Amino acid sequence: MARQDQAQQRDQDQEGPELQERLVAVNRVAKVVKGGRRFGFAALMIVGDGKGRVGFGTGKAKEVPEAIRKATEDAKRNMIRVPLREGRTIHHDITGRYGAGRVVLRAAPSGTGIIGGGPMRAIFEALGVQDIVSKSNGTANPHNMVRATLEALKNIQNPRQIAARRGKKVGDVIANREVMPGAVAGIEE
Repeated sequence: MARQDQAQQRDQDQEGPELQERLVAVNRVAKVVKGGRRFGFAALMIVGDGKGRVGFGTGKAKEVPEAIRKATEDAKRNMIRVPLREGRTIHHDITGRYGAGRVVLRAAPSGTGIIGGGPMRAIFEALGVQDIVSKSNGTANPHNMVRATLEALKNIQNPRQIAARRGKKVGDVIANREVMPGAVAGIEE
């Protein structure tokens, strides 16, 4: 009995009450058998804590609620941590690829909001990003868009990591961020 209570407590600590769940897609799938078709459902879920952790999961079952439950459990197991700048946007521009899905994510100034649609918006809301510009190229398949977006988010590095690797100060790395791309040093307007 005590072991079961410990398992429930561990599950509550792991997921926490503040996890946000977003249903991205539900797809009806069919298995052709001798007597006809057997229908099932496949669900794609996004789970995040709104503070820099997000994950996605898929689940298949004969009924929609069971597929959603399986997808949610899978998403909770596959959560990743993403470093955010000021808790509202990403540190730098990045691209992600998965299959035919290609996404471009760009950091945005405060007040921009989430510019991006479909599955990417669900990821950013669950992640806690408030300002970002994103563009999807190549596919509208939600599975590939989600995987490409998470592939990009996995590769984001915060300035502290970069400075430690280069043996520099964090201020030296961040100073380069303020310079506009293509700007010529020494020329003022």
